[in-house]
Amino acid sequence: MLNQPERRLDRSSRPASNVASQTARALFHLRESLLRGEFAPGERMSELPLVARLGVSRTPIRLALERLAHMGLLDLSASGGFTVRGYSHSEALDAIEIRGVLEGTAARLAAERLVDDAEVATLRRLCEEMDRLERLTLDSFAHYMDVNEAFHAAIVDLAKSAMVKRAVAQAVSLPFASPSAMVFPTSGLAHADETLALAKAHHRGLVDAIQTKQGTRAEYLAREHAFVGRRVLAIALSDGEALSKVPGASLINPRAFPRARTP
Repeated sequence: MLNQPERRLDRSSRPASNVASQTARALFHLRESLLRGEFAPGERMSELPLVARLGVSRTPIRLALERLAHMGLLDLSASGGFTVRGYSHSEALDAIEIRGVLEGTAARLAAERLVDDAEVATLRRLCEEMDRLERLTLDSFAHYMDVNEAFHAAIVDLAKSAMVKRAVAQAVSLPFASPSAMVFPTSGLAHADETLALAKAHHRGLVDAIQTKQGTRAEYLAREHAFVGRRVLAIALSDGEALSKVPGASLINPRAFPRARTP
């Protein structure tokens, strides 16, 4: 039986746990809503309507909004409120460029810090699984994205760097920058099969470079691989139908919104 102090601790921990759960729920739903275009760039994110919309209290909403601002999806205004951030075309492309730089560093460290070939087993298995997909269809999109995300995460894990892992996580939280963000439009673009073949060739090269401890080659391939995604986005920006398949496309505005104070 719990003694009195332990009972007080147990009761006090429940509200904190509830707030954390509600915050996670609010964060997930608001991020999905932003990427689906349910809020327009420049739109104010008022807490009370969001409380009614999501059915959670104001504290989790506020915490979720702060987290979304940290991710780069919202701006913090001088009054302390939040507005939806709009991205220019160049900012969207730069987001992928930054991810490529970070993943290049991760790939180089993975090669340099490899101790045992067995560490590459997961990376090789994921690569082979993607190789078996000859082309992307409506039925294979979701599976390819899952495996592709896992492949990129495995490279970051092999870097054995908490700092790099944190920086990559921050970069890929932005729209358009995640490794699979540009998978959506490829079926609607010219040369889609060639783009997929090149991406898979990069994957195979990365596995080989990391396993053979060729750090410079691994870094180059990772950066070049991200450039493929950047090129796909550049094509999609001139193709309304293709762009509509990109997560967060509604946040891309050729006229950049003035930046509010950012946390």
